[in-house]
Amino acid sequence: MARVDPSIAAPGRLLRLLIYCGIFLLPFFFSSSVDASVHSYVGDKFAPKGNAFVLHGGSEGLYASLPDPNATAGPGDAFIRFEKITFRRPEQATENSKDTDNVMVQAIVFEVEDRETIGGSAYGGQRAVCCTADLAKLGACTQGTVIYRPSTQNPNWPQVLVASFSGKDLVATLPSHSIPITRTGMYNLYFIYCDPALSGLAIEGKTVWKNPTGYLPGRMAPLMNFYGLMSLAFVILGIFWFSQYVRFWKEVLPLQNCITLVIALGMFEMALWYFEYAEFNETGLRPMGITFWAVTFGTVKRTVSRVIILVVSMGYGVVRPTLGGLTSKVIMFGATFFLASEILELVENVGSVSDLAGKARLFLVLPVALLDAFFILWIFTSLSKTLDKLQARRLMAKLDIYRKFTNALGVALVLSVCWICYELYFKSTDIYNERWQNAWIIPAFWQVLSFSLLCVIADLWAPSQNSTRYAYSDDGTEDFDREDSLSLIKPGPIPSKDTHGSAASIDARAAVTSNTTTSNNGDIEEDKRE
Repeated sequence: MARVDPSIAAPGRLLRLLIYCGIFLLPFFFSSSVDASVHSYVGDKFAPKGNAFVLHGGSEGLYASLPDPNATAGPGDAFIRFEKITFRRPEQATENSKDTDNVMVQAIVFEVEDRETIGGSAYGGQRAVCCTADLAKLGACTQGTVIYRPSTQNPNWPQVLVASFSGKDLVATLPSHSIPITRTGMYNLYFIYCDPALSGLAIEGKTVWKNPTGYLPGRMAPLMNFYGLMSLAFVILGIFWFSQYVRFWKEVLPLQNCITLVIALGMFEMALWYFEYAEFNETGLRPMGITFWAVTFGTVKRTVSRVIILVVSMGYGVVRPTLGGLTSKVIMFGATFFLASEILELVENVGSVSDLAGKARLFLVLPVALLDAFFILWIFTSLSKTLDKLQARRLMAKLDIYRKFTNALGVALVLSVCWICYELYFKSTDIYNERWQNAWIIPAFWQVLSFSLLCVIADLWAPSQNSTRYAYSDDGTEDFDREDSLSLIKPGPIPSKDTHGSAASIDARAAVTSNTTTSNNGDIEEDKRE
């Protein structure tokens, strides 16, 4: 009869801890609503860049409007719409203004391939965004305005809108306008002014960016269908697993209960992501509630998965009854990984608008990457020790499944390292997001890889009538694990000189007993396999 150790409840305690953390964080992320393809500007300030003052209004990949609106469920048109854009300057900025003065703010929209058409230089000097006196003398532009040239690919681009301050006006309004998108590309919006007299200028309002099939940004649009397919894949895996679980429920191991939890979490995560993207695509507003729970379910799934792989690598429940003094360390390490991952995912997904990532993301990625690296090191170190023990004791059935498990983890690790290298190459060579149409493949790969590894684990440890042969047995055949756990806590005493003879005889008897036990172990294990 297998012995159940109190530490078997560790996954349950970890899950409760994660739920409590989620409940604690929940109010902070529901305190306000956030738009998605709607880029809002609330008192944003301009920053100096060269001889201009610039505010980045947004960057998104947009597909060209469809020629036939009936080709899809959506209206088929793509556009960038300016709504209620106002500029406000401080009162001190008008002190030297005259009633005849006319100062302008320009909004310029261009496709990333046309970025070289913005700005210029006189006689090959330093490149400027605003027209200088020297360039004005050459007749290339009007002094005090943004320099731009018509695109060779599309003569009607870049698109430029103007808001003007007349005299001592404190507020200037940009006329509401909708720019149709007739060419697929990564579009950038910048608000620019050239007159230093407008120092302290702030902007209010919003712009709406829409693709032909909905409001999802271009890089995210393919992910809606992807998560739909992943939801179907999890349903198929769930049907297989739960059918086996019901058939052999009397033989189910604690490890198989944990795998059931991971599959259930994966099903919820994929379904939530699909509905989140579908709602976002339909309304243009990102549903914060669904996004929060999709992120949380995914983070819990990744954390539980890593903890399960770690404790299995240690041999818990298979070749050892307890984790000894490591239980609390595993729980705390898992909780730390959950918090770091949850913060990163919330920052990336809840309220994410622009296609460009900021430096803050790098700061949040590093802790997660370090924790992941430590997980990997700990897992493979533990696996090596467990394999050595199984080999020494000739527990061939368990050794076989652990070898397959190690091979699967090794392949996953190699693929992960290769994909990280590709991701670094992809992002380092795509500074301006020109390959935005393929960017969705990067997060999709990680989902496919984790799902594939879960399928392998589900196949190796699927419930069956022989499931118990992989469980730890308290029949005396695996006492070495208990001894190893105890040795980690308290070292054995050093024999004294006057007891050397008796100690030697005890060692001799122990060697004979060990040989006999080893022989019995082989017989018992063979009986189990048969």
